[in-house]
Amino acid sequence: MAHTERPLSLPARTEADPDPAVAAVLASARAQTGMIPNMYARMANAPGLLETYLSGYSAFREDSGFTPAEQETVLLTISRVNGCTYCVAAHSTVADMNKVPTEITDAIRDGKPLPDARLEALSVFTAAFVETRGLPTAAQMDAFLAAGYDEAHILHILLAVAAKTISNYTNHLFHTPLDKMLAHRAWEE
Repeated sequence: MAHTERPLSLPARTEADPDPAVAAVLASARAQTGMIPNMYARMANAPGLLETYLSGYSAFREDSGFTPAEQETVLLTISRVNGCTYCVAAHSTVADMNKVPTEITDAIRDGKPLPDARLEALSVFTAAFVETRGLPTAAQMDAFLAAGYDEAHILHILLAVAAKTISNYTNHLFHTPLDKMLAHRAWEE
């Protein structure tokens, strides 16, 4: 499930691209992240796609009210459910940088229960949200809310799902190779 049968043949784009829209969005991406990840270089073939991703991803990071560990739980869970090898490696690496315990990230990567009840409730709800295509049951919502989250958090999970759908599906279409800095956290479904 991790990739299409035949990847798109569009090239990885660079900041030196003759198309000013491509060059501008990649310059913006570099300003945000300090580099141009392989995923961004491919997304830039449709500049609006990369702009939309960067905007949604940034809004989730800045406005969700989730802690860094909760953010990585959401993003990593979505990427695992969607079978995105690139994003699972990327969010495992970011989680390590944010000092999220490896027991948490490894459990998410392996689809196993998390050793933290609140993060487990978050991961279970996020997976259910993706698997039901945004139609969680009342019982799933009640369990999530009982863990101490509120209804606004559900909308922020929706934002994360939207951003991760863009990145996960882009990586499926391109068979995006891992950046060297992500290789130590490579993952296969």
